[in-house]
Amino acid sequence: MNRYFEPAREIKVRAEVDILVVGGGPAGIMAAEAAAKGGKTKVMLLEQRGFLGGNLILGLPILSMLDKDGNQIIKGATGKFVERLQKIGKATGHKRCKLHISLTMVDPEAVKTLCWEIMDENGVEVLMYVNVVDTLVENGKVTGVIIESKAGREAILAKTVIDCSGDADVAYRAGVECTKGDEKGRMQPPTLMFSMRGVNIDQVRDNVVNHSDKYGMDIMPPEQFREGNFTMVGYRDQLSDAISKGFNITVARTIFMTGLKDDELWVNMTRVSGGDATDPASYTAVERECRRQMYDVARYLIEYIPGFENAWIETVPPFTGIRETRVIVGKYIMTSEDLLEARKFDDVIAVASYPIDLHHEEGGDCTLIYGKGSYDIPYRTLVPQTIEGLLVAGRCSSMDHGAMAATRVMSTVMAMGEAAGTAARIAVLDGVEPSTVDVAKVQAALIENGGYLG
Repeated sequence: MNRYFEPAREIKVRAEVDILVVGGGPAGIMAAEAAAKGGKTKVMLLEQRGFLGGNLILGLPILSMLDKDGNQIIKGATGKFVERLQKIGKATGHKRCKLHISLTMVDPEAVKTLCWEIMDENGVEVLMYVNVVDTLVENGKVTGVIIESKAGREAILAKTVIDCSGDADVAYRAGVECTKGDEKGRMQPPTLMFSMRGVNIDQVRDNVVNHSDKYGMDIMPPEQFREGNFTMVGYRDQLSDAISKGFNITVARTIFMTGLKDDELWVNMTRVSGGDATDPASYTAVERECRRQMYDVARYLIEYIPGFENAWIETVPPFTGIRETRVIVGKYIMTSEDLLEARKFDDVIAVASYPIDLHHEEGGDCTLIYGKGSYDIPYRTLVPQTIEGLLVAGRCSSMDHGAMAATRVMSTVMAMGEAAGTAARIAVLDGVEPSTVDVAKVQAALIENGGYLG
């Protein structure tokens, strides 16, 4: 392979901050808000796209803010975020769901606006349209990042960096050990969501409430769909028939969910196996193939599912949703057994309840594995094993393949983001590294902000 040796050059330092958050998705928004809380720290947020919110704007529900008994366990900054949307009619209540524990739908455009409001209220400096291309490390400590943009190559220096990139970009470039996928390196496949309008929602409800023998749902009772928001997962016979007739659909189940409009459903049925979002050629192929599949999926719904006869594709989000790429090796690697056994930890910074949800790399199906109850997420999963000055929050935190399949959902990554931002703020103010911060102080601050730690 040909190589080009880039010559050394002097670059401008664009900014020096106390806390730098990389990634403006669900984890990053919560991290930046928590890091800047109180106004005593200078915080900057970097985002490569032209909007904030990340996966929150894809049309997905926020899953599992409740536990299996219907008690809200994801609270604090995340709970307040959703409450603000609810007050303006841009989020639903938390509806219990036998399959997904609970569902909360949010309006993508309202999310983008609220994220900006929160950044402005807390004095967070936001810089968009930048890519982090390297991590600055001195004497085993992260001291900032290198960014590239239309303005060229620049440095941003920070006392602490929080990696909320989803792909562990900062950690990986700092030399933190990372893993991908299962024992064979296989990662869960990505999906391009899209919405359809013109759907007769009452007819769709009737399909499964009164004709469940024909339009069956996976493990979910028909009564669940009589009222309120819902996610439907099933229609296996109809989908199998369509695939047998040549429809380009790679999933084994029909999956769609209500939006906030009376005739709107969001569809979760495109899928590409073998994709890797850390490889631009692979990610490009995923985007292209998902868009190809989308039209066959829409045609299938219109032709096979009563209520879709007059529907059309309305909204396609600007990027494909990624379920899995890199995760770091942290001070503690959370395991599937931790979740299934509902283990508790002294350094708990969030409590979650979503099951292990593995979308199969091959075959188009997925597996849900439920444990004994709600489980703790320890602070050590946010702390890299071998480097200082860095925290990692979101689906790239320190988890094994199964644990990540549960904690990757938005409610949980938002709670982890708040914890990381809180810890970074306390560490800076106390003059210590995030790895040695007083976790009891972090826990107390989370609880003071309305958080739930069991």
